[in-house]
Amino acid sequence: MTHPVADVKSGQIQAQPKLQSEFESEAHPQISALKPSSVYRPPRIPSAHSPHHQKAGVLPALQSLLHLIVIAIFIITFCAQPFRIPSESMESTLLVGDFLLVNKQATSPNAEEFTGPLPAAAIHRGDIVVFHDPVDASLHLVKRVIGLPGDHLRLHSGRVFINGHPLSEPYAVYRASPPDNFRDNFPRLQSADPEIDSHWWIRMRSLIDNGELIIPIGNYFVMGDNRNDSEDSRYWGFVPREAIVGKPMLIYFSLQQHDTDDTSALTQEALADQRRKPASKIDSLVDFARWGRIFQVVR
Repeated sequence: MTHPVADVKSGQIQAQPKLQSEFESEAHPQISALKPSSVYRPPRIPSAHSPHHQKAGVLPALQSLLHLIVIAIFIITFCAQPFRIPSESMESTLLVGDFLLVNKQATSPNAEEFTGPLPAAAIHRGDIVVFHDPVDASLHLVKRVIGLPGDHLRLHSGRVFINGHPLSEPYAVYRASPPDNFRDNFPRLQSADPEIDSHWWIRMRSLIDNGELIIPIGNYFVMGDNRNDSEDSRYWGFVPREAIVGKPMLIYFSLQQHDTDDTSALTQEALADQRRKPASKIDSLVDFARWGRIFQVVR
């Protein structure tokens, strides 16, 4: 749309185009009142591959990882720690390949006064404990507490007597083995076993009274449940209170152990049959672990 404009020089009427801004203000007066800054613009979403996005994503991940490491160190140091059974000395209570979760608070030096996330308890006869090897402190052993401080202990034909009374031990296993007077009739001074620690042999002689071993204050006498196949306090002495790490709570996993002797005992025909019928993946998975022992409470 145009408006007539007078030409001063010629006096003629000329048509001049109307400005676009004037047209927009007449047609849409409400739009012209808006400021440019008032117009809505959607926020820009950063790309997943931008450097800023990567930096913001890596830092929280590192912080979460650091938190997990700190929590794990705290739990292992003060609360619980995993251990693996390497020998047969505690069969059949604990088997080779069992993985234990050990409560370290249960045997802390001031267990009765300690208040933490796990229950504290004193050490009693019959408790299974994990402790530092009295001969090599870098190793951990697991045995059952048999003698307490102040007890008078002896063994007769493999059976334990505490303060003159036989000890009921439903957990003890006596497998067939050659006779051993030192092992079965402890303490015995007539002859020393080749596997006995020399320092313990000297100390033991000073703690025997009337054929019984007197357990000093602050020490414990421990033995394996597999009595005829266990190197325990009979061979290397007492376990000091401060050497005890904790008590096993449960078996959180158990690996199946395949005995090579069983394979050698198979006949040639049986071995050939196994080659013709290879184990399936399901069978291999089932044989991989002792699933029935997982989450079993240790007693």
